[in-house]
Amino acid sequence: MPLDMDFVRSQFPAFHSGPSQGQAFFENAGGSYPCQSVIDRLHRFYMERKVQPYAPYAAAQAGGAEMDEARRRLSAMLGVAPDELSFGPSTSANTYVLAQAVRTWLRRDGGAIVVTNQDHEANSGVWRRLADDGIELREWKIDPDTGHLDPDDLARLLDDGRVRLVCFPHCSNVVAEINPVAAIAALARAAGARTVVDGVSYAPHGFPDVAALGADVYLFSAYKTYGPHQGIMVIRRAFGDALPAQGHWFNAGPLYKRFTPAGPDHAQIAACAGMADYIDALHARHFDPEPDALARGRAVHDLMRDQEVRVVAPLLDYLAARNDVRLIGPRQAADRAPTVAVALPGAAEPVAVALAAHGINCWGGDFYARRPLEAMGVDMEKGVLRLSLVHYTSAGDVARLIAALDRVL
Repeated sequence: MPLDMDFVRSQFPAFHSGPSQGQAFFENAGGSYPCQSVIDRLHRFYMERKVQPYAPYAAAQAGGAEMDEARRRLSAMLGVAPDELSFGPSTSANTYVLAQAVRTWLRRDGGAIVVTNQDHEANSGVWRRLADDGIELREWKIDPDTGHLDPDDLARLLDDGRVRLVCFPHCSNVVAEINPVAAIAALARAAGARTVVDGVSYAPHGFPDVAALGADVYLFSAYKTYGPHQGIMVIRRAFGDALPAQGHWFNAGPLYKRFTPAGPDHAQIAACAGMADYIDALHARHFDPEPDALARGRAVHDLMRDQEVRVVAPLLDYLAARNDVRLIGPRQAADRAPTVAVALPGAAEPVAVALAAHGINCWGGDFYARRPLEAMGVDMEKGVLRLSLVHYTSAGDVARLIAALDRVL
């Protein structure tokens, strides 16, 4: 069943009002448009419930209940227990807090960490800094031509049994190849290692079944998945309980509080329930009723991916056919997220400026992905032009982009 694009775009006010109206938006990897249900919940919370939640009066009870609803519904959609999901100010902050817990864990138990040079810096730099404490770091390196991470290379890094943690992306925010998370997690688990997966660049294209992936930690950002500016971290119970708590000592019991050192943003947590509203609305529009939240999430995931693969393919073909640009990552749409980075003969940012004059919203730079870009020989003074789609990007948007690129390049 094809995605009902009229219905989808009706759920996002940015398409119909303000400076985004009439524009073709290709900066989704930097942050998606928020859906109407998220906006409505955020507005209602500030209008009616902006008090300390859980206190014994009506407004506080309503606010606390909506925060609990967000955790319960999102965790069900991801296939994990509600207390295995925690919120934080950003994925970068959540990863930093997690790294502090791992620092103590590894000081106590010993062992090495594997990181990649395919990652966004948020899931690379914090782990690399643990080397300052004498913790051994091993780098799983990408192929400098393709950006590919070869699982056989990881197997060689794991073969002495000393690795305790493997940190890698579900997909890179510039390379965009979808890594086989379940297979990598199984490989690490067999070697006695835990896994931390940066899902920031994958989750906008369909929320994953985290339980099926087998990762010990899965992180992503609500503001890139049609929600408010919050980081979401799933940490499975066995690993979470093994790590030292990072919050207040009296909050060390509940798993969802163990890695929340500061007071959470009540309104934005509550508004995250609007993300589940949107997924449920998409399911109701396209499928027969399904009582199971995980099944609904899987069906919508596949619906989104089918739309994206179809719509991004002409752009990939167009870029691959040009001899004056370098397409980063796989050429086949099914092998990648629709986040398309392109190295140009000159600097990327002036091209983004020129495209804006044609109603194409995108950007150029390094996107905190300096390690993979440098490994692939991209000139950091020039950066890359990044053109990122999600399921609400239309075929017409892509045709308009290709026409604008023809004029600007």
